[in-house]
Amino acid sequence: MTAQIRPSAAACPGCLAVPRDAVDEAPTSSRLALSLPSIHCQACISAVERGLNATPGVTSARVNLTLKRAMIEAEPDVRAADLIPVLGDLGYEAHELDLGTLTATQGDKAGRDLLMRLAVAGFASMNVMLLSVSVWAGATDATRDMFHWISAAITLPTIAFSAQPFFKSAWSALRVRRLNMDVPIVLALVLALVTSLWETTLSGEHAYFDAALTLTFFLLAGRYLDFRTRAVARSAAEELAALEVPRAIRLTDGFESEVSVGELAIGDLILVRPGGRMPVDGEVVSGQSELDRSLLTGETLPVFAEQGQGVSAGEVNLTGPLTIRVTAVGEDTSLHRMGDLVAIAESGRSRYTSLADNAAKLYAPGVHILSALSFAGWYLYTWDLRTALNIAAAVLIITCPCALGLAVPAVTTAASGRLFRKGMLIKHATALERLAQVDTVVFDKTGTLTAGTPQLTNLADFKRADLEIALALAEASAHPLSKSLAQAAGEAGVTAAAVSDIHEAPGYGTEGSFRGSRVRLGRAAWVGAQQSDVTAAWLDIGDENPRGFLFTDVLRPGAEAAVQALLDAGKQVQLVSGDSKGAVQILAARLGITNWVGEALPADKVERIKVLSEQGHKVLMVGDGLNDTAALAAAHVSISPASALDAARVASDIVLLGQDLTPIAEACDVAHRATKRIRENFRLATLYNVIAVPLAVAGLATPLIAALAMSTSSITVSLNALRLR
Repeated sequence: MTAQIRPSAAACPGCLAVPRDAVDEAPTSSRLALSLPSIHCQACISAVERGLNATPGVTSARVNLTLKRAMIEAEPDVRAADLIPVLGDLGYEAHELDLGTLTATQGDKAGRDLLMRLAVAGFASMNVMLLSVSVWAGATDATRDMFHWISAAITLPTIAFSAQPFFKSAWSALRVRRLNMDVPIVLALVLALVTSLWETTLSGEHAYFDAALTLTFFLLAGRYLDFRTRAVARSAAEELAALEVPRAIRLTDGFESEVSVGELAIGDLILVRPGGRMPVDGEVVSGQSELDRSLLTGETLPVFAEQGQGVSAGEVNLTGPLTIRVTAVGEDTSLHRMGDLVAIAESGRSRYTSLADNAAKLYAPGVHILSALSFAGWYLYTWDLRTALNIAAAVLIITCPCALGLAVPAVTTAASGRLFRKGMLIKHATALERLAQVDTVVFDKTGTLTAGTPQLTNLADFKRADLEIALALAEASAHPLSKSLAQAAGEAGVTAAAVSDIHEAPGYGTEGSFRGSRVRLGRAAWVGAQQSDVTAAWLDIGDENPRGFLFTDVLRPGAEAAVQALLDAGKQVQLVSGDSKGAVQILAARLGITNWVGEALPADKVERIKVLSEQGHKVLMVGDGLNDTAALAAAHVSISPASALDAARVASDIVLLGQDLTPIAEACDVAHRATKRIRENFRLATLYNVIAVPLAVAGLATPLIAALAMSTSSITVSLNALRLR
């Protein structure tokens, strides 16, 4: 057991600012990107920004709490490694990010675009409705024609601008020979505009400009509500790619040179200093240290590394320098293969069809056939093309899926608001629908069911004198077990003994001298104790037999209640973790989980999800680590805590904002009720069509009736959705 150095910050060496003048000038600034998964409030933001801004060479530092990321402008000679001590002193964990591989999100722009189109449609709709009131009140001849032409002048550019999302969606569907909900919407809009222009040209009594705008406004309102239920959509595979280290220190004939990772070849020797992340897969040639392998296994406790030990890209070297012989680079590294797993899983999930899309498969062709039959019937009955087209357009308008367009987003917005107040953020549009289908829940262990921090359990078994010696040795190390021991002893009022000559043995522990005797705190094998499956730090004092400080992982608040509630609801609960089998078994027994797997690698977790899915189960995956990312993406639906690393949060459909796991069971219940409301909305929309369609087919649907009918159905659907709140 040795000191743990926090993972290094990350910089993007290629993101240098372009000089303002001649290209020959040296760059005047560079950009650094830091991932800070442990920040959670405004105080954290202020502390990080103050600390980084006070660092010499840093021009500015801004922290984004949502992305848990810091963007730093600094002088060219400021490197990521210079910021490691600053972040360590502040007490915040950091991970490498390659700024060049991060894709800038267009989420904010899309939201503003939808809101602008909605505002334009609403403003135009109100004005055209006012003009229509005059026509409905009895305006005739030239006055009526003038109002119709003014309405056309307002409606045509408004539809061209505001209805673009529907036109694009419909064209995308028709191009691949399929129908979606936007196809009948677009057809109704086009027919309404064409027949309205025709009626206006021929000085007809009726025009559908107000109905077309009202329809556009309500549908945009539904689209914007749907947008608001989602978080920024980013690819978890891209986030994993950003964690790949962009540079490495290559050793050539004893000389060090910093090179791009892309220049490395199999067989090269590289140096990884304490605090550095492994840029490639390899084998330790010389040196002793400890590795943080949580990226691949999820296990928070370090692993001892010496000559012959295999290492993987993404692992963090904690204590001593290591010389590594490269065995895999680029696409062949473990980290890149994990990204491939995530990308495959994400593409599989994207094939999920929502309830609205399933409804469109039946609704869209039904509306088209009904409109066509109405046109044919009236044309054969009257031999009047104008009358037949008017009635066909009326059928399309009055049956246009405005209520169906609001059915899903209105419910998901209401349900998302309720869950947000309970501490859960719904990210994906279909997450609630999928969550309602879940029958199996798979939990990760460390950082998910547990807090990921060791807790000392047997402090009372030691004499105070021994505790004072142990505290002196523990305070000299930042290893997780040492920190936990030091905290527990400090809270018990223990003061450190006067231990001299304290130093660390990389990969083993700390030792010093007390009253002429050597004292040690560290690994069992190092102090001569018998190794066991229990997590322990061993104290060796002189001639006494070594004794172990025993540790257990602290459960997250609500973990027991959440697991029990899921079991009571009839769901299967499984525990799949990269931790040791002994630790996983103990936790499973504590929580009443009978089905568990330990020492699972990322690929093992994905395979577990696939097997369950092939057996017909709908799996909810709950995890927080990068080793869980592929499984989160492969599951039917997934949840991660807000404290999870970037890639895990991005891969999940739902983010748990607080520490308490209790809302997970409630979310399943709310999702089931939300799906029930969506189906009720579909039935209400169908009932509306049953009443309205005969009126349209009979030629009794004036523009006023069409507009009122659409508004009434939309309001009814929205009120039904609000029952979830």
